[in-house]
Amino acid sequence: MLGGNKERMAKVPKLFQIWPIFKPLSVFYRPSPMLQVRTGPNQVWDIEYQTNGSITVDNAPFNWDVVPLGAGRYHILYEGRSYSAELITIDYAAKALQLKLNNRIVDLQAKDRFDLLLDKLGMSNAATSKVHELKAPMPGLIVDIRVETGQTVQKGDPLLVLEAMKMENILKAPSDVTIGAIKINLRDNVQKGQVLVQFT
Repeated sequence: MLGGNKERMAKVPKLFQIWPIFKPLSVFYRPSPMLQVRTGPNQVWDIEYQTNGSITVDNAPFNWDVVPLGAGRYHILYEGRSYSAELITIDYAAKALQLKLNNRIVDLQAKDRFDLLLDKLGMSNAATSKVHELKAPMPGLIVDIRVETGQTVQKGDPLLVLEAMKMENILKAPSDVTIGAIKINLRDNVQKGQVLVQFT
């Protein structure tokens, strides 16, 4: 028991790298509240986000005090130690984000149960190959439109910038597509799930 606790304690600084992913990426793991988060080839954690708000990491409870400071910044306290975290960028299509943890840049990649099943079946590109539209991952304000109708873009190219929760979120192309129609205008307020761009 003590050995297992020491092992979890050794992971604490690394685990703080993944906390801000839960809320902005919650749209991807409902109704299956599970994420596999990777911060490197040998750093992978299974995250369970419970309905009561608690979190388990690799099936073990993991508790901390988190204070949102605004603009994607957080103050985290665990076992008397203080950590600062800042969400730098987030790619909702790729389930990827970049954090600054105590002034160190960390890149994270998340997969839900559906992604892991596609990987297991050798169909990891199936989900993105059939995408015909881009929807708003959360309510917000359109502050930039970086494409135009008829334009061909590649997977990962920026399409729009959505301001939400005092952060600017770059929404990127989920695959190689052609812009069929842009369904919103600059400075529009949009709702979660609203169609923003249609692809051909």
